[in-house]
Amino acid sequence: MHKIIPYNPKLKALARKLRKDMTFGEVLLWNEVKGNKICGFDFDRQCCIDNYIVDFYCKVLMVVIEVDGMSHNYEEAFNKDEIREQRLESFGITILRFSESEMKNDMLNVIRTIESTIIDIIKRDSTVKLPEEFDIRLLE
Repeated sequence: MHKIIPYNPKLKALARKLRKDMTFGEVLLWNEVKGNKICGFDFDRQCCIDNYIVDFYCKVLMVVIEVDGMSHNYEEAFNKDEIREQRLESFGITILRFSESEMKNDMLNVIRTIESTIIDIIKRDSTVKLPEEFDIRLLE
């Protein structure tokens, strides 16, 4: 059973809008993770957690995937991201960050990193409920 994390209901309308207006990199990643394509785990897009909206979230694994565009290169955005990450990590969430450029130019390694993180989480936490599609040989 996954941990229930509070969220701000006022963010739901914005999250819905963001789902319709995803960046190109987010669309590329969504095409890779939707339909439980990565190790059989379900990811939601533009998900409300606490006072934030994260790009992708897997409840079972408590993993957030963020796709950072150019705006994240500025110091102010970097500082806000750092505060946000600390807050999300305080709930026990693992955060993976990728650039928009990585989505466009290096998807194979993005997927490998996500799969590797999933396997590490499962090895550390024996309580994770594995989906039927999960290849148990990945844990060897």
